[in-house]
Amino acid sequence: MSDVQSNLTSRRTVYEYLDQVVDDTILDKAFIAANNAPSHKQTNPWRFYLLGRETRTNLLPDVIELARQKAKSNGIEDFEKAEKRAVSKIMDPPVLVAITSKVNSVDSFRENEDYAATVCALHNAILSLWDSGVGSQWSTGAITRHENTYTAIGISDDKERIIGFLKAGYPQKKDLRSKNKKELSEIRFYLP
Repeated sequence: MSDVQSNLTSRRTVYEYLDQVVDDTILDKAFIAANNAPSHKQTNPWRFYLLGRETRTNLLPDVIELARQKAKSNGIEDFEKAEKRAVSKIMDPPVLVAITSKVNSVDSFRENEDYAATVCALHNAILSLWDSGVGSQWSTGAITRHENTYTAIGISDDKERIIGFLKAGYPQKKDLRSKNKKELSEIRFYLP
């Protein structure tokens, strides 16, 4: 199996990371891979914002409030546990990146194409990180859609749309097994 095919089929989502810095050269390599994703009409609609400690801390009041709301709507009474878990998701990953795609208020088809291109760029970055031994998780939680997140990052929601956060770092677990992958016969169909 080629290195590319092996990388594609072995990649897994990682939720727990070692407390170890990911070198900037590895991140830059991933962003170069992202920047080489296909983009219809060469719009290159993606932006990657690396969130430092100060920016992450600025998100915490909203992260905590959203965690309380979610716990309440799910009938969970232990707000403290829910809050702690939500804060951990923002503060603990060695790397936290907000990924945005251009907004196009006059051409919804172009905006959808740009979103698809941005997802391709994101996946290129994820595969590049994986190739360097760095795991990741693409998260689209409520904080990624909160108006104050746009303010904290310093972007305008009428020009860019946050499509999610990328959490990344060296995996705590070395044995990451595939879960719930469908059989090829369940996803591939030959038509006459």
